[in-house]
Amino acid sequence: MNEHELRAELLRLLSDGMTEPASTAVNGERGLVPLALDMDGDVAVVSFLRHQNGGTGGCFIEGVTFHKRDGEWIELGGGGAWAPEEPLARRPAAELGGHLIRYAMGRTVRNANRLFPWGAKWVSEAKLRASSEVAQIRVGSRLLDVPAHGHVVVVWTARRDPVVEALDKDGAVLSSLDLGPRLVPLASTA
Repeated sequence: MNEHELRAELLRLLSDGMTEPASTAVNGERGLVPLALDMDGDVAVVSFLRHQNGGTGGCFIEGVTFHKRDGEWIELGGGGAWAPEEPLARRPAAELGGHLIRYAMGRTVRNANRLFPWGAKWVSEAKLRASSEVAQIRVGSRLLDVPAHGHVVVVWTARRDPVVEALDKDGAVLSSLDLGPRLVPLASTA
């Protein structure tokens, strides 16, 4: 799949939503597996799994953020990383290491055409993996269904990073995860 076909597929997903059931197997012929989509007002993020080197070079998980201007979705940016072994296998919390695992975050500016450097408006996104016990995640007042493979993305524009809650099939809170930046302590020089 070339970049023009990829962009067309991402725009189709933004207009139609995730209409197909979530894939639980990597299809080498198609080359692209949509993982998750989240929209919040005029911003969105789409996450997908893509084969590298025509299906022979492993898989890459990518995410692209968008901003809707004048009724048209404008691509802001994105990024990705190599997918883990068996990227579509859903795992229980004990094996995954928790009910929600954040494995990637990104941030892009949505008003890059401004005249001065101050006043930047940001679009943030996080890629999460939910354990097999999680049916939905709650972000503020929004509820996002967790697909069969367990990958979820969250997009937001607020200055403060949200706290997401993992919910079971009955709506009970299993755990919560602050999407704020993790501070890594500096190594001691003593």
